[in-house]
Amino acid sequence: MKTAVVILNWNTENFLKEFLPGLIRSVQKCSGAEVIVADNASTDGSMKLMKEMFPQIRTISFDRNHGFTGGYNRAFNEIESDLFVLINSDIEVTESWLQPLIGWMESHPDCGACAPKLHSWQNRAMFEYAGAAGGYIDRFGYPFCRGRVLKRLDMDNGQYDTPEDVFWATGACLMVRSSLYKELGGLDERFFAHMEEIDLCWRMQLAGYRVTVVPESTVYHVGGGTLPSTSPFKLYLNYRNNLWMLSNNLAKTYALGLYSKGYSVTKATRKASRKAALTIGFRMLLDWLSAAVYLLTLKWDCFKAVYKAHRDYWKQNRKPGTDEITDFISNAGKDVAVRGIYGRWIVLQAFLKGNTIFKNINEKDFKVYR
Repeated sequence: MKTAVVILNWNTENFLKEFLPGLIRSVQKCSGAEVIVADNASTDGSMKLMKEMFPQIRTISFDRNHGFTGGYNRAFNEIESDLFVLINSDIEVTESWLQPLIGWMESHPDCGACAPKLHSWQNRAMFEYAGAAGGYIDRFGYPFCRGRVLKRLDMDNGQYDTPEDVFWATGACLMVRSSLYKELGGLDERFFAHMEEIDLCWRMQLAGYRVTVVPESTVYHVGGGTLPSTSPFKLYLNYRNNLWMLSNNLAKTYALGLYSKGYSVTKATRKASRKAALTIGFRMLLDWLSAAVYLLTLKWDCFKAVYKAHRDYWKQNRKPGTDEITDFISNAGKDVAVRGIYGRWIVLQAFLKGNTIFKNINEKDFKVYR
C-alpha cells in the first residue's frame, strides 16, 4: 500500500536535524513509502535545513500556522496515498517500525487507524505520556492510556504485547486509512491542537471501524516539543477541546447503545441527547472544581484558561441535532460499536489506587456501545 509518512513541523529545526535521518532510512526500506515534511510557517531555520540537508525530501509550506488539525488537513489534501502517517518531529523510530503497521492495515480492512507503542525517549523502558500503549476515556471524557494514567507512567514489561483494539491512539505517531480520513472530513479544525486524534478515532468507531495498537512496532517520543505541559494555552486547548469532543460524539454513542436495547429510534435519540447533555454538564462542573483549585493556589493564568475554554466552547459548539442522530441510528450497521469507555471516574480511581492503578483497571468496567 502506498504510504505517506508526514511530519507537520513548526519551529522544530533541532528535532528534524536529530531524528529525520533515521526516519528516512527506515521508510526507504518500505516499497511505496515516502517521507514528507509539511511546515506550518516556521520562523526558525527549519525550511533552510530541509533545503540544505534533505533536498530529496518533499516539503509543503503553508503561509501561516494552521495548527495540528488544519496543517495536517491541508497537507493530506495535497498527497495521494493509501495510508497516511501522522508523526511528530520529536519521534525517534526504530529500523522496522513501519512494516508492522502497513501489514496490519493490509490484513485488517476494518481497521481505520493503528499505532505503535509509544515509549519515553528519555527513559526508554517506560511508556510515554502522549499515547503509551493506546488510550481510553472514562465516563466523563478524561483520557488515559494503557501504561499511563493521569501523570503516572508504567514500565513496559511486555504486558501490552498483543495487538489490541483501543478507544484512541496517539496523533504523535498514527497511521490512518486515507479514504476514511477524507470521508470523515479529517481532523476537526476547531480544535487547532490537542485531543483532535481522540475525536477522530471516536468518529472512526462510529463509522464502523476499529482503532488498534500494534505492539510489534515501537517508537520513542521526546514530548513537549511544541507546547510545554505547564503552558496555560495547552491547558485551555485541553479543556475546550475535551468538551467539543464529547459534544461531537457522545449523544450518538449513547443512542447506539439505547437503540440496541430495544428503544425506538425516536426514544433513543431523545434519551441519548438528554443523557449526553447531563454528562457534559457534570464534566463542566468538574472543570470548575479544578479551576477553583487553581484560584486557591494562586495559579491565575490556569484559572483564566478554564474560563476561556468554557466561553469558547459555547461560542463554537455544534452538537449533532436530533435529525442527525436519528439518521445515524437508522443507518448504523451491525458492525458499528464504540469500545473503550471506562465506566468509572479515572481521576478518583487513580487517587484511591495510587501506583497500583494499572493493575486495578478491569475489563468488566469498560462499556461497549453497539
